[in-house]
Amino acid sequence: MPNIKVVLADDHAVVRTGICTMLATLGGIEVVGQASNGREAIALIEQHQPSLLMCDISMSEMNGLETTRHVVKEVPDVRVIMLSMHTSEEYVWQSLKAGATGYLIKDTDPAELALAIKSVLAGKTYLTPNVSTQVVNTYMQRLESETTTTNLLTRRQREILQLIAEGKALKEIARLLNLSVKTIETYRTMLMDRLDIHDTAGLVKYAMRTGMISSEP
Repeated sequence: MPNIKVVLADDHAVVRTGICTMLATLGGIEVVGQASNGREAIALIEQHQPSLLMCDISMSEMNGLETTRHVVKEVPDVRVIMLSMHTSEEYVWQSLKAGATGYLIKDTDPAELALAIKSVLAGKTYLTPNVSTQVVNTYMQRLESETTTTNLLTRRQREILQLIAEGKALKEIARLLNLSVKTIETYRTMLMDRLDIHDTAGLVKYAMRTGMISSEP
């Protein structure tokens, strides 16, 4: 697999190190950038123009699902393989719906990693064998018939929802996004109205349920 440039995004340095070590054994692959969140990953993609983004689902500030949506829309030539600890159908479905074409469990071995990379760069979809073979069929059926409440949110609303769910104060969110605190308050009110959720605890539960943040402590 010659001349493949990869950006790797995961908020755990030890995971990034392990994946980089495996990629190095495959040959012909260069990790041109490592990111701890989606914002960093997007900046690295703009800088290096890789062929592939390997991305964790649960990252602070901008999760893997939102990062994937951005990349698929703005840099469609970049393929995305999602890395996750989860094998549940909902996480896989959310990843495919966001635009990822690969889904791997983090304890994957080098042979499976190589197969996944080869598959997605050839325009195919690759799912780890730990995931039910029915997932793709279910995904296609749901894609045709289901409209989720997440689809009703704008990119900025999803971004602010994740930051709220992570427990960040309104002032901190305003600083991160270069917006006024009043604007963030307005977005929070809009979110609650749109989702029919009227407290922060409810927003956190919603973010966990839809994969925006990890449900693990």
